[in-house]
Amino acid sequence: MWWGYSEYVPVAKKKERALKKLKKMQKKNPKLKPVIVEGRAIAKTFWGSSWNKNLANYADYSNRIGRGRSYVKNGLVLDLQIKECQVSGLVYGSSGEVYNVKIEIAKLPPKKWKEILKKCSHQIESMEKLLSGVFPKELKENFLQKGDGLFPNSDEIQMNCDCYDYAEMCKHISAVLYGVGARLDLEPLLFFTLRGIDFKELLAKTVEDKVQDMIKNSEKKTSRTMEDDEMFEIFGVE
Repeated sequence: MWWGYSEYVPVAKKKERALKKLKKMQKKNPKLKPVIVEGRAIAKTFWGSSWNKNLANYADYSNRIGRGRSYVKNGLVLDLQIKECQVSGLVYGSSGEVYNVKIEIAKLPPKKWKEILKKCSHQIESMEKLLSGVFPKELKENFLQKGDGLFPNSDEIQMNCDCYDYAEMCKHISAVLYGVGARLDLEPLLFFTLRGIDFKELLAKTVEDKVQDMIKNSEKKTSRTMEDDEMFEIFGVE
């Protein structure tokens, strides 16, 4: 410490210390899931990047959300767990302490979910394309619509960190929120878990639309038949 300020630690040194701390913690808890970001972008897919962009869109967070970017990019989020409407994380701080972050995300209201399901009608070709973010631009806009889309509003997010920063969103919370975007790149289905959405409803809706389309075309005669495995592949079901 010098005149009340913490000792400056180079980024490379922080990363080295964080990795050392992580390995030590993993010996006691092998279930830790650190956030690993490769390349310059924290998130690259539709679900991951849209999550991070949504957070930055709200004035409540715009001045604070960027504080955690370097933390997550430098591997300081040592653990990130996503459950239904909950996120928990462990973040390596500049002082060498590990801070606990808890975030609660409000469940998507059933009425809003039903409205979104209607908009999805005949718009999604397969579950694979949905999870890859490959669907019509209009549907993307509906998902991202501020206040009425799938992504949470600022007042639907409650957060807490046991660090000494009194701000509602400290850099450790920011790092975990950005870490969610990185995790959604790898596991997009976790988005539906986080919002308390029953993914099976969307799957059923997609299959229903496919069946209806096939019934409409059933009058067209063809000598070709489909095997069960082929049918599942069309529906994007594993």
